[in-house]
Amino acid sequence: MNDATDDNTQGEALSFEAALRELEGIVASLERGEVSLDAAISAFERGTELKTLCQSRLEEARMKVEKIKIPDAGTPPRDATAFDADET
Repeated sequence: MNDATDDNTQGEALSFEAALRELEGIVASLERGEVSLDAAISAFERGTELKTLCQSRLEEARMKVEKIKIPDAGTPPRDATAFDADET
């Protein structure tokens, strides 16, 4: 396998949190100037992939939240159970 395929496979397996941590690490190292120009370009490319992955995962989460939001009519979502104040 080539590096691009390896990165894509790893990207699919990364959780949002892991991708975000890796992206933060890349940003921190680039800000500190710890890498050569070639390494900085590679890091920037990887950071762009991670950013896209994170955005995709956030959009998926947003869509899930939209599906469970309370409808405009004020009725509870289908999957919600009623809150019983006496249980507290």
